[in-house]
Amino acid sequence: MIKFKNLLQLVVMLSVLFGCKNPEKEIVPKKIDTLSFIKTNGKQLVDENGTPIILKGTNIGNWLVPEGYMFKMNQVNAPRKIDELLYELVGPDSLQVFWNTYLDNYITHDDIKYLKQIGCNHIRLPFHYKLFTQDLYMGKRNSGFTYFDRIIDWCREEKLYVLLDMHCAPGGQTGDNIDDSYGYPYLLKSKSSKDLMTAIWVDIAKKYKDEPVIVGYDLINEPVAHYFQDEIDVLNNELLSLYKQTVSAIRMVDKKHSIFLNGSIWSGNFDVFKEMIDDNVVYEFHKYWFDVNQGAVQNYVDFSKKHEVPIYMGESGENTDQWVHDFRSLLDTNAINWCFWPYKKMNNTKGIMNFDEPEDYHLISEYSLSDRSSYSKIRENKPDQVKVQKALNTFLEKALYKNNYPNTGYIKALNFTVE
Repeated sequence: MIKFKNLLQLVVMLSVLFGCKNPEKEIVPKKIDTLSFIKTNGKQLVDENGTPIILKGTNIGNWLVPEGYMFKMNQVNAPRKIDELLYELVGPDSLQVFWNTYLDNYITHDDIKYLKQIGCNHIRLPFHYKLFTQDLYMGKRNSGFTYFDRIIDWCREEKLYVLLDMHCAPGGQTGDNIDDSYGYPYLLKSKSSKDLMTAIWVDIAKKYKDEPVIVGYDLINEPVAHYFQDEIDVLNNELLSLYKQTVSAIRMVDKKHSIFLNGSIWSGNFDVFKEMIDDNVVYEFHKYWFDVNQGAVQNYVDFSKKHEVPIYMGESGENTDQWVHDFRSLLDTNAINWCFWPYKKMNNTKGIMNFDEPEDYHLISEYSLSDRSSYSKIRENKPDQVKVQKALNTFLEKALYKNNYPNTGYIKALNFTVE
């Protein structure tokens, strides 16, 4: 009887330990807090509760849009030209491996965590339209949403807003190197290019219409270079027409997100805005290499006051720490949203993050300056492939966040926190 009682007690104890669940202790999936949608309210940006926010951040340059000067390739200064040069140096198979690894290494979740920790509240993400086509680009086809989803997920977790920036539009919007164009802003004269640009933005808006991590859609980066000043009236009319077309199409599928519109002439000329085409638009200018004083931003401040709209300084930097400090202070004094360029660059102190140039990388830089006008010249000037391959492999490793180091003076100039 005693044994039976002891056995019964043991069964009860085991059932309590293993058979019953305390609802208060039950594990539930962790919820990831989402950010609030941002919209315009007069001259301000506000969240869904009406609380004002001033955007302060950095551009994720050189990731989805490779830039020649950031690769230290000098005049080989557009994505397709960089791809061609690397193809000549290492061949198609090694180039495929390079781009795959580059896209995985150059920007990671660790980079996004770091930016949040130092005080950024958003990033501007340059991208190439070819990421949303069947054209081969950085070794892939139609891969845009793969990389958008990746960085948006990271930013959602870190509570960091993302501004999507079409840096390279169909046909080219500048007529210069940065948008992979062909010497003229053919986007503004080509119906097929305009329609493709609009269609891509509609696809993006359809997918992300309910995603508050995205602060807005930056339709075209720096349309029209200064080389075309004599055509500016005609080109401005074409640009405004394209803005109307694209904004109208986006609004058919997404009425929530703010739309960011660049001025012409490297974004600095607001004469293009002859009318306000939507009530949730932020007007964007870029500003490099000038004497910092109130006069440098007064036209944009006046525009904001006249039309009761927010303004955004989407790119600046590439200057001394003191200059960056002074311009950032001027922007803050005028309550202007801002985003400095760039986040990361090799062997450079004029950005938030730095990494060392690999051994023998100079061979790539020197080859970019050589005569490559014929196959014989390519063969004659091509450096040792083994050394080049090793330099590229080392570049990929050094580009990882764990092998980067911050430029503390630059970070302090932006009034961010030095970790």
